[in-house]
Amino acid sequence: MEITEVRVRLMNERDRKLKAYATMTFDHEFVVHDVKVIEGRKGLFVAMPSRRLRESCPECKFGNEIRSKFCSHCGRQLEPAPRPADQAEGTKSEHRDLAHPITSQAREYIQSKVLEAYEAEKNKAPSLGC
Repeated sequence: MEITEVRVRLMNERDRKLKAYATMTFDHEFVVHDVKVIEGRKGLFVAMPSRRLRESCPECKFGNEIRSKFCSHCGRQLEPAPRPADQAEGTKSEHRDLAHPITSQAREYIQSKVLEAYEAEKNKAPSLGC
């Protein structure tokens, strides 16, 4: 499978970790939206599309985002989500990837293609200061 197109949408805000969103097309037939380019401690990396995890309200069974204090449907106060004892505050992810590469080779291929397109787009629009 080959990445045949990468479109990048730069973010305007300076001093933010999220630098851009990308859309990848595989073999002119399959598209993955909302791939993120993020500035990390060790430089830029690519994060795959994800969604926030949800948990059900015990009263009405509505799916609220994890760590919500009140139900968005019935207004009931929700119990705080338990944290595993071996994890520090904030280390458990509240997001789950919707799609992701299985091998490190595939991850490296995707990351190189997306970051290459990001650099090209950034060089076209230097006034954004991403």
